[in-house]
Amino acid sequence: MTPTENFITHLVELRNRLLRAVAGLLLIFVGLFPFADKLYSLLAAPLLAKLPQGAQMIATAVTTPFFVPMKVTMLAAFLLALPWILYQCWAFVAPGLYTHEKRMLLPLLVASLILFFIGMAFAYFAVFPVVFGFLVGSAPQGVAVMTDIAEYLDFVIGMFLAFGFAFEVPVAVVLMALMGWVTLAQLKEARAYVIVGAFVLGAIFTPPDIVSQFMLAIPLWILYEAGLLVVRWLPERDASATSAN
Repeated sequence: MTPTENFITHLVELRNRLLRAVAGLLLIFVGLFPFADKLYSLLAAPLLAKLPQGAQMIATAVTTPFFVPMKVTMLAAFLLALPWILYQCWAFVAPGLYTHEKRMLLPLLVASLILFFIGMAFAYFAVFPVVFGFLVGSAPQGVAVMTDIAEYLDFVIGMFLAFGFAFEVPVAVVLMALMGWVTLAQLKEARAYVIVGAFVLGAIFTPPDIVSQFMLAIPLWILYEAGLLVVRWLPERDASATSAN
């Protein structure tokens, strides 16, 4: 097979994988479409539970009541389709990888997906009630808290991304160690900087109350320590193979 034919074959394979990924996403979206309003109500539940009696959320644009639930539905469809999308990516890339690379990358890919979902769940069930309780409780007397549904969606997506990526810390630590960029001793020496950085990130990505900051900083620290535990285990299993490659 000539280089040109090989290139065209890869392009066709890439196109097929992309079409399958998009088809899976659209199929799930169509299935969730009738439940768009319920999905938004579920997403808004942590804030609605903290609003004063009789208070409600508002829509300040004409099209917002329609498009915001659609965005939530698309977000839910993407999250549900994410394993399928990642599988299509893996199926395209895997044939070009060595066996030891597959053994190294596949567990990291699965772990990163699981940890991202855990981070989002932690934000929804643990962080949101605290954050919204603080924000609603800090409103001055005589000020009615009526959040726009579009702004609420933007805030929630930002928090989901912050906690989802924050929970990827163990994967990042293990990957750096496997690639030989850092050693276990260096990771231990960096512990103090990581702790300080965790609290800085907690101050940036959460409201200005100490509880919310701790709810991001402490998991970051714990996840970093979890990454160190995995790195300690690696020399007995994969470190020698990694260094040889």
